[in-house]
Amino acid sequence: MVRRPPCYRSTTMNESQFSEIATWLTHAGLAGEPELAIVTGFCERIVAAGLPIARSHVFIDTLDPVHEGRLLRWGTGLTDGPVLVDYGRSAPLEASAFPDADQSQRRAFSVNQWRRSPFFHMLQTGEVQLRRRLMQNAEFDFGVLPELLEAGMTDYVALISPFATAGSIGDMDGVYSSWSTMEPDGFEDADIRTLQRLTPFLALAIKSTSLARMTGTLMRTYLGRDAAKRVLSGRIERGVSDRIDAVLWFSDLRGFTLITDTTPQHVIPLLNDYADVIVSAIHEHDGDVLKLMGDGILAIFPAADRNEACNAALKAAAAARHGVAALSARRLAANLPATDLYLGLHVGEVFYGNIGSKERLDFTVIGPAVNEVSRIAAMCRSVDQPLLVSDAFAAVGDNRNRLVSVGRYALRGVGRAQELFTLDPELGTPT
Repeated sequence: MVRRPPCYRSTTMNESQFSEIATWLTHAGLAGEPELAIVTGFCERIVAAGLPIARSHVFIDTLDPVHEGRLLRWGTGLTDGPVLVDYGRSAPLEASAFPDADQSQRRAFSVNQWRRSPFFHMLQTGEVQLRRRLMQNAEFDFGVLPELLEAGMTDYVALISPFATAGSIGDMDGVYSSWSTMEPDGFEDADIRTLQRLTPFLALAIKSTSLARMTGTLMRTYLGRDAAKRVLSGRIERGVSDRIDAVLWFSDLRGFTLITDTTPQHVIPLLNDYADVIVSAIHEHDGDVLKLMGDGILAIFPAADRNEACNAALKAAAAARHGVAALSARRLAANLPATDLYLGLHVGEVFYGNIGSKERLDFTVIGPAVNEVSRIAAMCRSVDQPLLVSDAFAAVGDNRNRLVSVGRYALRGVGRAQELFTLDPELGTPT
C-alpha cells in the first residue's frame, strides 16, 4: 500500500483562477499544443489552484489505420512522468503485459477489461459522471478501482465530455477523463463542480489538436507523405502543379489475376501483406508512394540529384525484392498463395500537382514518363525479368556498370523504341 502524504488542503479554486485556466486551455488549443502538453499543463495548473488531483487519465479515440485511440496519463508519484500511449486495435494498452498471448487473446482480454470499465458502464446508462469512494474492504464494481486504492487514492471521478453527433469523426465521440485524489476525505463537492466546469474546455483544446493531427495522418495515409505536406501547405487549387525531375517506380504482382480468379478470399490479405513490404522499402529509402492501384504501386523518388535518386530507388528495389521473397516463403509455409514482384524504373520530368474536377481532385504525377514506366514494368513478363529500367535510368552516373541490356523494345503507347536493362546478376543487388 502506498503511504499517503500528510493531510494538506489548499484553498478552493476561485473564479479568477478558473478564468485563467480556461483562457490558457483556449490558447493552447488554438496554438495546436500537443495533447500531452495540454493535459500536463492543465493538471499542474488546477493542482496549483487548489484541486487535489493526484492521478488523471484522459482518453480520446482517433482516426488512424493502426491505432484505435490515445491515452494521456498524468499523476504524482509516477516514476515515468506524464505518458502518452497510442493503443492499437488488436494489441491495445494491456498487450505489453501479455507478451506470449496471440492477438485474439489480447483482444478478448481488452474487450473484457473495457466492459468492466467505468466508461463502458456510463455509455450503457447514458451517464456523463460517475464517482466512487475508495476504501479498504469495499466491494468494487470496476476493475480499475482496486488498483487506484492500492496506489493510495481515496476518491475517483469519471467524466465524459461528449461531442455532438455532427462533430464526431469515426469513433471519436467525446473526451473521456478520470480524476483521483489522495485526500483522506476525498473530493469536496466544490472540487467536482469545478472539474465539471473545466473539463469541457480541456476537451475542446484536445479535440482541436487531435483533429489537426488526424488530418495530417489521413493525408499521409491516402495521398503519400510529400503530397500530404504540399496539400496541407495550401496547394489545393485545381491545375496547380510543379514540374519536377523524379525517378519513377511502377510495380505490380506476378500472377495476380490468376490468384484473384482462383482464390478470391485471399486477395485482400495478400495485397495487404505485399504492400506492407513494398511500401516500407520505398519509404525507408526516401521514396513517396502516390498510388495503390489494385496490385500496382506508383511511387516517386524526387531527383534533386539524379544519381542519388537512382541509387535510392535501386536500394529500395533490392529491399523490396528481399522482403517479398521472405514473405512468399512464410506464406507458402502457411499454405497461402504467394507471388513475386515485377518492377519498372524510369527517370524524367513530370508534372506533380492537382488534377481532376472541382469536387474531386487527385494529387499525382502526369506526363510521358509516367506512361513509359508503367509500360516498362509490363515488359517484365515478356522478357522474364523481375526488374527492368529505362535507358534514361541506365545513363545516370555509373548505373550502366551494374546493368545489362535485355534488348530494344517498342513500348505500347510510347513513340520510340528504347533499350531496357536489368541488374547484372554477377554483381548482385545494391545495398
